[in-house]
Amino acid sequence: MGPTVVIVDDHAGFRSMARRLLEDAGFDVIGEAGDGASAVAAVNALSPHLVLLDIQLPDMDGFAVAEALSAAGSPSVIVLTSSRAAADYGLRLARSPARGFLAKADLSGRSLTELLEAAG
Repeated sequence: MGPTVVIVDDHAGFRSMARRLLEDAGFDVIGEAGDGASAVAAVNALSPHLVLLDIQLPDMDGFAVAEALSAAGSPSVIVLTSSRAAADYGLRLARSPARGFLAKADLSGRSLTELLEAAG
């Protein structure tokens, strides 16, 4: 089994597509969440190695979720994702406790593995 993952996105279709991509690449998707509060609860309950976290969520943005997880001492690696480009978020990405960012269009098991390896 590969690294465990919780996928957080408010669009069920994206969660389903991301699950297929990641599982095909050897990741073990152990949970999903559709909003920030559910994401925090799922990560606390499941302790995944990785959280694939959409920035645009209905209740709180991905930056706030990442801050909440970090403040709670979560050891999970957080990778933010969005349909928008990284440049649209400017310094917020650099200041975030997330390990990295992947545009949704670039998501693949390989791109995620490369990001994790590059980030240490």
